[in-house]
Amino acid sequence: MNINDDQVALITGSARGIGRGIALELAKQGINIAVNDLTCDEDAEETVRECRNQGVSAGFFLADISDSTAREELIEEVKNEFGRLDMLINNAGVSPEERKDLLEASEESFDRLIEVNLKGPYFLTQLASKWMIKQKQKYPERDMFIVNISSISAYTSSPERGEYCVSKAGISMMTKLYADRLADEGINVYEIRPGIIRTSMTRSVTDKYDRLIKEEGITPIRRWGEPEDIGKAVVALAKGYHLYSTGEVFNLDGGFHLQRL
Repeated sequence: MNINDDQVALITGSARGIGRGIALELAKQGINIAVNDLTCDEDAEETVRECRNQGVSAGFFLADISDSTAREELIEEVKNEFGRLDMLINNAGVSPEERKDLLEASEESFDRLIEVNLKGPYFLTQLASKWMIKQKQKYPERDMFIVNISSISAYTSSPERGEYCVSKAGISMMTKLYADRLADEGINVYEIRPGIIRTSMTRSVTDKYDRLIKEEGITPIRRWGEPEDIGKAVVALAKGYHLYSTGEVFNLDGGFHLQRL
């Protein structure tokens, strides 16, 4: 795929962290960016500003993807602002407000994580896919794709945050389902599984992961992952380097997924 100034990527949860890393790396490639998050705060404004500094069009779109009306309005606002959508990056996600043992976790926490981490992306993808299909019918030369940001928690047990693991495992199956359904439409779907990435979500467990990485070697590559590591992987997809692939999982985890003796 030849990247041009007209292409548009919608990245959910992109005011900060991994989402921002993806937005900035795509902006460097000349791709216009729709930044989405829950609040238009200083972080969101900074992300938009940094994207624009790369010479692309960028805007902020306020929406809670766990809300059906907000999802519909988000797609309509992107349509009105840019007139097209080439890439949907399902990145938005939350962790439990309080880590609790599996036997003590609440239904409220479970429902919250499923609503935001799984149901929201599932039905946002449904909306975006329908729009993309219409675009492909009119512009068959355009390459379009969807990327779901899951986690090593999709297959790694963490009993003190089981609801998070379940939500990310759901994203993995969602990727397969949409990849299967959209292949005939010419839309590829991918899953990126980040490992231990330095973001605000992992800030509270910095000491724990510092020890696991540097002292115990939990990852063969003994460093933290950075948001730009994920962003660069998305760029590879945007450049069309994996067009003969769909439903594929890309592990961006420092080698965590390797089974070692």
